[in-house]
Amino acid sequence: MKITFLTVGKTEDAYLKDGIDKYVKRLKHYTKLELVEINELKNTKALSADQQKAKEAELILKKITPLDYVILMDEKGSEYSSTQFAAYINKKEISSSANLIFIIGGPYGFDTSVYQRANDKISLSRMTFSHQMVRLFFVEQLYRAYTIIKGEPYHHE
Repeated sequence: MKITFLTVGKTEDAYLKDGIDKYVKRLKHYTKLELVEINELKNTKALSADQQKAKEAELILKKITPLDYVILMDEKGSEYSSTQFAAYINKKEISSSANLIFIIGGPYGFDTSVYQRANDKISLSRMTFSHQMVRLFFVEQLYRAYTIIKGEPYHHE
């Protein structure tokens, strides 16, 4: 199984890039992970939030195949503890041959068409974080999940 982490926009802050790179390198030991960045829209001042979401949706949906299992990182999604998230990942690996695609949308969230295509939604927290920070939090939690699955000492309870 392959995991794709699809984001709208690039990570710009060096300290976040460094943190993301750290966990992506660690994850290579456990799974095949691909980071895919969709460029942010240009010249959006004349577009409403809904128009921006629709344009981003077109770009997102082009990156997804019918066989992919799509999980939106969404504030209204299910919340898991780290051990519950590890169990979620483990179950998906065991029960599915589909690729997992985790998606972080743009600043206004997702268009209805992306919600309709999604198989699941996960929230990292009820708090709101910048989209760039969520990227780091997500890859760290994915790494943590794999160390839990493998019984390694990274996670403490």
